[in-house]
Amino acid sequence: MSNLATTVCGLRLRHPIMNGSGLLGSTREEMRILSSWNLAAVVTKTITQRPRAMRKPPNIIYLSDVNALVNSLGLPNPGASGVFELVEEAKSCGIPVIVSVGGNSLEEYLKVSSIAEEAGADAVELNLSCPTAKGYGLDLASEYHALGSIVSNVVGLLKIPVIVKLGVSFRQSLISLAGKALEEGARAITLINSIKVVSIDPEKISYSLSSSDMGYSGAPIYYIGLRAVYEVYREFGAEIIGCGGIRRWTDVASYILAGARSVQIVTSLMRARKPREYVEELLDKLKDWLEAKRFSSIEAAVGYIHKI
Repeated sequence: MSNLATTVCGLRLRHPIMNGSGLLGSTREEMRILSSWNLAAVVTKTITQRPRAMRKPPNIIYLSDVNALVNSLGLPNPGASGVFELVEEAKSCGIPVIVSVGGNSLEEYLKVSSIAEEAGADAVELNLSCPTAKGYGLDLASEYHALGSIVSNVVGLLKIPVIVKLGVSFRQSLISLAGKALEEGARAITLINSIKVVSIDPEKISYSLSSSDMGYSGAPIYYIGLRAVYEVYREFGAEIIGCGGIRRWTDVASYILAGARSVQIVTSLMRARKPREYVEELLDKLKDWLEAKRFSSIEAAVGYIHKI
């Protein structure tokens, strides 16, 4: 019988599916909800040192015809003081918790990461690719040396694993950024974040949302995320968490074959009427696939396409 368990950055997971940062995870109640969906681990919303409010509406466009959305939410979160209750709630539900950490300086990443470890997080995921908050994430990650400094200093400070979440940058090669993160001690790379886009209303001659800093997520970015995982795994053989556009069990299987040890889902979970049942259906079909293809485990299938 095939085994769905997997290991990423030293964390032993019951199966490969977790939520991605951005879907709930900013209050105790939201962590309780996430923990009820049979996820292998829960990821908090990205936490910054000080609270950040959501941008004024309009701040999101739902593209139901393509199962996607454009948002300019601006990284809203309760601030680092809220991390303790988020971690405590997940722990009380018996599930590993990864704290997503954001910042606009090295000092902020260090401060929030330190608080996450103190709170009992199992790992931190450095959000170095947020496209919706100017000066955060993507702006910093596009600077090769800034990324290296943040990763090396956080790794040097913490005892828990450090994951780095990267996205598609118009300024730097993703391979170069991933390589730098790994060189500086990242235990795993999450690929990819939402993609920086812009939506313009030609009738009003204005941006469609309240800010020009927008992220595009959902089904249309699936093949981009899959290629990113494929290329980074081929180049480095790194531990990777695949993210972007996942809807079906076949998408999960493809990410695994390309090199991902686990996956994160955001938009499809957000739109699922019964998230727990959705996750369980993905897992049932994934297990059937493993057995049909005679893989003894998820780990036996990781990166298998590169052997062909």
